[in-house]
Amino acid sequence: MVRIAICDDETDAAARNETICRASLRSQGISHEITLYSQSRNLLADIADDQYFYDLIILDIEMPGIDGMALAGQIRRFLPDVRIVFVTSHTEYAIDAFELSIFRYVPKSCLEEKLSAAVTDAARLIELESGQEYAIRSGNTMEKIPYKDIFYIRRDGKNACIVSGRGTSKVRKSLQQVFAELNAPEFIFIDRGYIVNLIQIMKISGSMVILKNGEQLPVSRSHLQDVKETINRFWGAHI
Repeated sequence: MVRIAICDDETDAAARNETICRASLRSQGISHEITLYSQSRNLLADIADDQYFYDLIILDIEMPGIDGMALAGQIRRFLPDVRIVFVTSHTEYAIDAFELSIFRYVPKSCLEEKLSAAVTDAARLIELESGQEYAIRSGNTMEKIPYKDIFYIRRDGKNACIVSGRGTSKVRKSLQQVFAELNAPEFIFIDRGYIVNLIQIMKISGSMVILKNGEQLPVSRSHLQDVKETINRFWGAHI
């Protein structure tokens, strides 16, 4: 289930956006729930009070009170991983949108085509990241790490260190063992000592991958071309 909020001070525009979203997601067989807001302060209040959790938020930028740009910044305090799509008729906002880590920027001049693609792509990514967990058992305890939270796994002697948004966890297994247990297309070897989550890669610069947490990891020369091709295939198939 992908949970979506649409916020636009013009009720007709909000309804139009909802219609586009529902048609796009239904055509892909993606389960969804959509909530409409006509005032940005109400959306922020619901999120701040923990009454609602959203995976994707579609915001009009030009709104009275708290505009879309300011609202996105405040929402990030409560939902740091939420995908945000901006809808606007003013192209000059696009640069600022990138600074806020906006998932997609949709101009109103080609709303139906661009919003449909943005919502479908975001929903596929959200589904891809949800549900799977890697379990680490130690004595009578078990730790579960969601795949989506894993940045990379590195070799540390006879251990594999799993680096995630929760910190670093060790398991006494080889990287090959962990890789086989993960059994997911988003994890690839970039070097004999590193497995990386493709979802966490921001870009490749030279022979380094730069991750969303700011870390940079080396890609071995023998893996570099294959890593680039794998990234292209992966995102081509999933987005």
